[in-house]
Amino acid sequence: MAVIHHTELKPTKLELLSSWLPSRPWYAGSGEPALAKAGGFRLDDPQGEVGIEFIVVTDTSGAEPTTYLVPLTYRGAPLDGAEHALVGTMEHGVLGRRWAYDGCQDPVLAAQLLALIEGRAEAQDQNTSDLPDRDIARSYAGEGPAPTASTPATPATPADDEDGTELPAPQGMSLRLHRVLRPTPDHAAALPPEVTGQITGSWQAPDGSRTRSLYATLRTGAHA
Repeated sequence: MAVIHHTELKPTKLELLSSWLPSRPWYAGSGEPALAKAGGFRLDDPQGEVGIEFIVVTDTSGAEPTTYLVPLTYRGAPLDGAEHALVGTMEHGVLGRRWAYDGCQDPVLAAQLLALIEGRAEAQDQNTSDLPDRDIARSYAGEGPAPTASTPATPATPADDEDGTELPAPQGMSLRLHRVLRPTPDHAAALPPEVTGQITGSWQAPDGSRTRSLYATLRTGAHA
C-alpha cells in the first residue's frame, strides 16, 4: 500500500493545476482559475514506485462553478517521452523532487484504472494510508477473462475533447475519463449495451452538499 506523507509541497498541487488547467481543451473557465479541492481518491502502483491520485477540484472563477476530475501521477524521476504531459515539479518534504504528470498519459495509471473497473484493484482514501475508499463505486459487465496484472499496459495515447479524455483499452475497447463532472442521477442503473464498466464517486459542492458523478467509462469501440 502507498504511504501518505502529510508534509509540505512547494508549489502545492492546486498551484500547479491553476497554471496547467487553462491549457486543456476541456477547461471551461477563463482567466485565472480559483480552485478548491472537492474530493478524490488514490490507487496503488503494484510496483510501489508511482503515486496515483485522482483529484476533484472546483473552479469558482467563472459565472458558475465548474468541477473537474484531474488524475495525476507522481514520480521520482522524469517519465521518458512524456515531456508534453508534465504538469510540473514539486519539492516534497519527505521524498524530495517529484515530477507530476497528467495521469491519462501515464501507462501505470491507465493500467490500474482498468484494474479498478474490473475489480482487480481497490480505490484508496485520498488522505489516509492503507484505508479503502468505500465511496468509489464500480461496475463491470465484461465477458471472458480479464487481463492479469502481468499483462503489459496499453500505451497511453489519449485524445482530449471539450468534455473528457479517451484512452485505448485492451480488446478494442476505449476508456473514457469524464473531466467535467456533472451529477449522475442513478449510479446504480444498469449499464447501457455499449458500456462494459464504469466508476462513480462523490464530491463536495461549494454549498457543502455531496454530488455523485460518473468518473470513468469503459466501452466497446470509440466514444461517440
